[in-house]
Amino acid sequence: MLLADIGNSRVHIYNGKTISHLSHSQALDKFKNEKIYYISVKHQLKDRLKSMKNWIDISPKLKLKNSYKTMGVDRKALCLSRKNGIFISAGTAITVDIVEDEVYQGGFILLGIRAYLNGYANISPALKTKLNPNVSMDKLPKTTKDSISYGIIASIKTLIEKVQNGKQLYISGGDGELLSSFFDNAIFDESLIFQGM
Repeated sequence: MLLADIGNSRVHIYNGKTISHLSHSQALDKFKNEKIYYISVKHQLKDRLKSMKNWIDISPKLKLKNSYKTMGVDRKALCLSRKNGIFISAGTAITVDIVEDEVYQGGFILLGIRAYLNGYANISPALKTKLNPNVSMDKLPKTTKDSISYGIIASIKTLIEKVQNGKQLYISGGDGELLSSFFDNAIFDESLIFQGM
C-alpha cells in the first residue's frame, strides 16, 4: 500500500519501508497510475488530485477527538500515531500538538527554521546567514550568525519545554532530526504521520 502526505512544500510517499520526498509535480507525474491513499494540506492541488482516479483522499477518515475544524490533516495524522505525547512536525512551519489519552489538548504553530532565517534576511542583507545548530545555549553569542541561531533555537526550545511537563516528544518533518537534537526526551521518526494514517 502506498501512502502520500502532500505538504505545502513537498510530497512524501511511503511504501511501508522507505519514504520518498518529491516536488508536487514529480510525485503527481511519477505516481499518477499508482493506487495511493493520501492526505493533503496543499489546497491548490485539490482539483488535480480529484481528477486522479487512483488517488484516494482519506482525510475525512482521520478523526482526532477534541480537534478543531480547521486543524491541518497532517497534524491530525501525526497526533494519531500515539495515544499520548507532544507531537512536533518541523517543516515549512513547526507545529506542536499535545495529546493525552487519545484526546487533543491543544497546540501552537511556529515559523519553520527556513522561515526564521528568511525573516532575518528580509530585515537586512547583513542578517542573511545559515543556522549554526551547534551554537551554545549556555552563554550569549558574540557573532551575528550565532546570535541569530541562538534566537531561533532558544525560542523554539523554550516554548516546547514550557508545555512539555515530562511528556514524550515525537518529532517528524524535514527539519525534525535537527530539532530533535535540541532535546533529551525526543524521538525522531519521519514515518509518524504515515503510522497515524
